[in-house]
Amino acid sequence: MRYADDWCLLVSGTKAHAEALREEIAGVLSTMGLRLSPEKTLITHIDEGLVFLGWRIQRHQKRGTGKQYVYVYPAKKALVAVMAKVKTICRRSTNLSLEDLLRQLNRMLRGWTAYFKYGCSNATFSYLRAYLWKEIIRWQERKHRRVPWKVLRRRYGIWPAEGGKELFDPARVSAKRYYYRGTRIPTLWPSTA
Repeated sequence: MRYADDWCLLVSGTKAHAEALREEIAGVLSTMGLRLSPEKTLITHIDEGLVFLGWRIQRHQKRGTGKQYVYVYPAKKALVAVMAKVKTICRRSTNLSLEDLLRQLNRMLRGWTAYFKYGCSNATFSYLRAYLWKEIIRWQERKHRRVPWKVLRRRYGIWPAEGGKELFDPARVSAKRYYYRGTRIPTLWPSTA
């Protein structure tokens, strides 16, 4: 990759092996005019996990079995960030119509769920769905201060919709775990066969 600046190295060995490789990599990067960031460089065990590009990667024991698997799911920081965006949009947009608010939210949520659907994301998507619903209800109550909840529910419905626009439901996005696309990625190197 020409412009990759985030990368992860997995080592099958001891912590000493990983530290030796870190020094070797630092030497290779210094010849290119690059250096490892000390605060971002992390050596950890897979059981403790790590956060990489918004994903939490950690090995857990599968429920009901004695086997351990590596799970990849959205990091809490990524979830908190999208929830903050939803809150910001809902708080500043009280003068908009519900249709315009839904258009802004849907665009942002579709992109976020498209990125995070390739992992164990179903629980995160369900949590985000509940949070979204509460924020939209709070928005409706702020916009229509003296209108009772029953009237708002009749006007907008249980799941918020207006003018043909419906709130995007993250829980309906199906997660695709262990998506392998290696055969479709073109290689830059000529084959040796």
